[in-house]
Amino acid sequence: MDLKRNGTDKMELTSRDAAFREKSLNAPVWKVVLSTGAPLALYQGLQQLFTILDTMMAAHISAESVSAVAYLAQVLLVIQSVGTGLSVGSGIQISRAFGTGDIPMVQKRVSTVYAMTALLCGLVLLLLPFADPILRLSGTPEALISVGASYFRVQLLSTVCLLFDNVYIAVERARGNSGRILRLNLAVILAKLSLTALFVYVLNGTLVTIALASLLSNFLLLVLGVRNTLSGEGAFCFSAGSVTREAAVVRPMLVTSFPSMLEKALFAFGKTIVNAMSTRYGALCVGAMGVSNNLGGITTNPQNGFQDGGAAIISQNYGAGRYRRVVSAFAATSLVSMLLGGVISGIELANLNFLAGWFDSGNPEFHRLICLVYRYEALGAIPLGLNAGALALFYGLGRTNLTLLVNLARVFVFRIPVFWILNCLDIGERACGIVMLVSNAGTGLFSGILAVLVLHRFRREHREAFSKT
Repeated sequence: MDLKRNGTDKMELTSRDAAFREKSLNAPVWKVVLSTGAPLALYQGLQQLFTILDTMMAAHISAESVSAVAYLAQVLLVIQSVGTGLSVGSGIQISRAFGTGDIPMVQKRVSTVYAMTALLCGLVLLLLPFADPILRLSGTPEALISVGASYFRVQLLSTVCLLFDNVYIAVERARGNSGRILRLNLAVILAKLSLTALFVYVLNGTLVTIALASLLSNFLLLVLGVRNTLSGEGAFCFSAGSVTREAAVVRPMLVTSFPSMLEKALFAFGKTIVNAMSTRYGALCVGAMGVSNNLGGITTNPQNGFQDGGAAIISQNYGAGRYRRVVSAFAATSLVSMLLGGVISGIELANLNFLAGWFDSGNPEFHRLICLVYRYEALGAIPLGLNAGALALFYGLGRTNLTLLVNLARVFVFRIPVFWILNCLDIGERACGIVMLVSNAGTGLFSGILAVLVLHRFRREHREAFSKT
């Protein structure tokens, strides 16, 4: 058994966790970024496949169903943002304690964040009876409420599973267990593919059965995660005796998580505003923007995988005082993400008519709108690669206030005001694509400037460490 206790009764790491810590702190940075980020990028890409499958299955039903899925996805993201933010903040603090070598703190934070997540799951379940009022409050068109209210209720149940799944993935990511993340997600994607094919194509299902397939596949990951968390060994597994309300344990996680929660909630809420603004061009344009976002996610989700891996590496090296490696990890993450953005978006643009055909429900007007919007959105993929590197730096250093600033600017500076101006210019449906280009490119430039300023201050604060050869 790898779990040990030393003479002071402090929990030690398993041999696998200890080996990853050594690799993260001492192996060549490029090798660490690639080996840690690649499985996470593939994991994120498979997660995007979930979203694309939902949209494709909805397209098999009707074009209006595509619009319902696209619109309601943003409403759900507002609700999910609390759990997602908690997983981000707790993952950062767990990684930092791991890098510092404070293993008892690692287990306290791991166990406590699981207990906090269980409480959040209970709160989400209380929202089920209020599905219709929530949708109306978010400005959802009545036509989409009638199509998607039951879908929304089932997705709320799926959100309960996702709250735990996100925290579990954050814990596995903090310990560098990206291979396990990938394997578990492959099992889930196979379940998703099988269930959606059965429910929609064999049983001629509805939007509700699409949501049910998501619920069952997310529940599978929950079951596997609970099993690994309770039956495993070492500081990264749950221990009821380690759950605590100690300020030293809980406060850093909450302080780091809160800006991330707010950032993700406001970002998703801002996207619902953009969706509402796009309804002036018709319900099909809302769906086209949703499909374009899905196609964009084929690029940005792998970038987010390297962002997550880079953040964990930066956090661990920051905790261990390896400040030069912090800068190197930022540079490596940024370059890899930008290259991914250029290559993947280029492939998509070259095959855009084929890809749009997956979602257009045989409607030539819908096909035209999808191509129109994505041709603009794809041009922002490379700047978003720089944004991924910058966010990895901010998350790794615990500067979630800056990630909040970047994502608020993305929606409330570069998107909503720009969309309003474009609508006033009355340039037609092109406005839906141009606003995505401006938003993505502006965000990349803004976050890159912030990263330069943060690194300048970081070098000044740790001048002595950087002066050593």
